[in-house]
Amino acid sequence: MYRISILPTNSPSSRNASRRMPLSIAIIGAGPAGCMLARLLTHSQLPIKVTIFESESSLDFRSQGGTLDLHASTGQRALKAAGLFDEFLKYARYDGEALKICDKNLLCYITQGGSSNAKSSSFSNRPEIDRPQLRKLLFESLPEGTVPWNRKLKSISTDDTLPTLHFADGTAATGFDLVVGADGAWSHVRPTLTDERPFFSGIGGYSLVIPQAQRQTPKLFDLVNRGSVFAFSDGKSLTAQYMSDGSLNVGVWGVRAEAMAGEGRKKMNTNHDIEDSKFSLKSELREQYHDWHPDLQAFIQEAEDEKMVPRDLFMLPIGHRWEHRPGVTLIGDAAHLMGPWAGEGVNLALEDALKLSEAIITSATTCTSTTTTTDGLGEKKKKKSNPNPTLNHQHIQTFEHEMFARATRTQQMTWTMMEAMLLTPGAPRTSIERYLLTAVGGGIGGWAGWVLAPIVYAWFFVFKLIW
Repeated sequence: MYRISILPTNSPSSRNASRRMPLSIAIIGAGPAGCMLARLLTHSQLPIKVTIFESESSLDFRSQGGTLDLHASTGQRALKAAGLFDEFLKYARYDGEALKICDKNLLCYITQGGSSNAKSSSFSNRPEIDRPQLRKLLFESLPEGTVPWNRKLKSISTDDTLPTLHFADGTAATGFDLVVGADGAWSHVRPTLTDERPFFSGIGGYSLVIPQAQRQTPKLFDLVNRGSVFAFSDGKSLTAQYMSDGSLNVGVWGVRAEAMAGEGRKKMNTNHDIEDSKFSLKSELREQYHDWHPDLQAFIQEAEDEKMVPRDLFMLPIGHRWEHRPGVTLIGDAAHLMGPWAGEGVNLALEDALKLSEAIITSATTCTSTTTTTDGLGEKKKKKSNPNPTLNHQHIQTFEHEMFARATRTQQMTWTMMEAMLLTPGAPRTSIERYLLTAVGGGIGGWAGWVLAPIVYAWFFVFKLIW
């Protein structure tokens, strides 16, 4: 069993060690949220020991997904607090802000150009970074030995004062002041706090890749413009995003009406794969998108056959929360899984890490604060109130309540944007105003909708008259 303290608890050495023992934090999952939390805590220079238990065998064990846009008030703010913003700028692609939102006929309702750097960035200030680059940046900022690999969590027991972690290999670990579940959609920490499980959002599809797009398909490369293209029509979408290695990450998504009905949304596998079809996957997808613009169909045709990965999109209920339990909490997708439609998931996760680190650091700082007293001779003396920090779980509970509120707003925004484009007949023509106002309101505040609504509706009224 892995233990934080291995000395006999009744020995003098143990008592001295106990007085010097730092706060001990266990993080489950070495994704962006887990690594950011660990970085913030170790960067604080306070007596806090952090261990990240990761089920995978290495940083690049599997594909880490596509590109992420980091927002100034959340993701970028966390990077600045972690002292990593300058390193982030080495990877940040401000030209990745280029964006087209169009329909199946390639009629663009929204077009935004990219920028060359932070100073010339557009109003949104949301540069892109590949997910593997972000994870690598965060991981390499951690002290050596922070992440034990191949430690797949099976369960948590809380019979004793402190929680005990039980791993799939039969080992266990205990002695942690706080266990943080940052282990994603299918979190093994979440069952300790709630019986809630992710359910099918109703949207399923495939992730595709076009390697070396500039050389292989220059027309598609120019269409994406080193940024993103999001096309919506008929309850389907096709997305294409530029990656720093020159490839295009393509997604084809559609509403699975049969899986949304009744018990279908509770299933872990919605069986939308077409492996048993007598036709090839490309043939099936071409048929599904047969009446889309040829340039949009080309994203499917040019994709590598070997890298077509089926995916269903799951979510937790909007407003998901749990009753506080001392010693265990959640952040990121483990706490508030949602779809990708607002681009807020990783930003919310990094903000979770920042806010939780502040709660932990506040607790540690409060417990080791220095007070000034006056002795009988009138001389002032400084005295530490408690040199051995302990975790005040009221700080963690306050963090959770604040996170619930933030997450609910973001989950609702994500659902509204998905509903506008994929569940509204005639979208995007019939719903572009709602989609845009929701996105803008989420970025700069709900008041924006009231102020900008007349302008947005007037603009698109004229737009629709012309096109």
